[in-house]
Amino acid sequence: MYFGPPPQVIETEIFSTVPDALRYAAPKAKKGKPKCFLEGPSFDRAGNLYCVDIPYGRVFRVSPKGEWEVVAEYDGEPNGLKIHKDGRIFIADHRHGIMLLDEKRGTVETFLEGTSKDRFKGTNDLIFDKNGNLYFTDQGGTGLHDPTGRVYRYTTEGRLECLIDTIPNPNGLVFNVRETELFVAVTRANAVWRIPLRDVKGGISRVGLFVQIFSAGPDGLALDEAGNVAVTHPGMGYVWLFSKRGEPLYQVKSCAGETTTNIAYGGEDRKTLYIMDSRAQNILTAKMPVAGKIMYSHM
Repeated sequence: MYFGPPPQVIETEIFSTVPDALRYAAPKAKKGKPKCFLEGPSFDRAGNLYCVDIPYGRVFRVSPKGEWEVVAEYDGEPNGLKIHKDGRIFIADHRHGIMLLDEKRGTVETFLEGTSKDRFKGTNDLIFDKNGNLYFTDQGGTGLHDPTGRVYRYTTEGRLECLIDTIPNPNGLVFNVRETELFVAVTRANAVWRIPLRDVKGGISRVGLFVQIFSAGPDGLALDEAGNVAVTHPGMGYVWLFSKRGEPLYQVKSCAGETTTNIAYGGEDRKTLYIMDSRAQNILTAKMPVAGKIMYSHM
């Protein structure tokens, strides 16, 4: 239990909202589904923000001025999205696995779907390390009743490795500054785990608890240059900023909806946190004290 000073509060504002023309209504809207549900924010080198619409298989590109366009629409359930340093855009799709987006052609094709003997349960989020190795979570319908969620690594040599297969609902993930540890949001356990990493040829050891949160589980994660970990808290409308020791430093509060699912640092100084206000179909922003760490995709 934490007994230190309370976190400082940071307010948000709405950067942009999905235009009405891009919100699906009857008869095309799926029964029981929202008109749009945002996830997977990631910036390209030009400052455009890519994000996805899970229930309708769409990928959006949002300009620095907040202008929206549909890059692709396909039969899938995209969730996480990250951009490789060579410009390729990767998607973690719950239904199909790891996908590749060709933004010029507007097409999405399968990159990884598991092995012939062991298909993915339902991939969720992904990240690249500094060497270009791909790490991603395979969540499916796992939870406390079925703690068999997995984290995979796909190396630059083309090896698919399961690092851990005992996680109750793995979600967002991010490295520490030195990339010696991997933080994983464990949604159904209301926690963020810390997974120490050996070199790319080794495995993992001594997995531990980084932070425990309340009421609802964490989703997307991001890191700043000081090693602080930003953790989204959907259902509460918060993003928490924890120190590298797990101390709650800041509480970022949504000015709109409560389903704050994923985040990315952006802006010219990388001190603006962009927050997916998913169910309300907004992108929120908050001014943060420390710049976000440059990810592999920006090198």
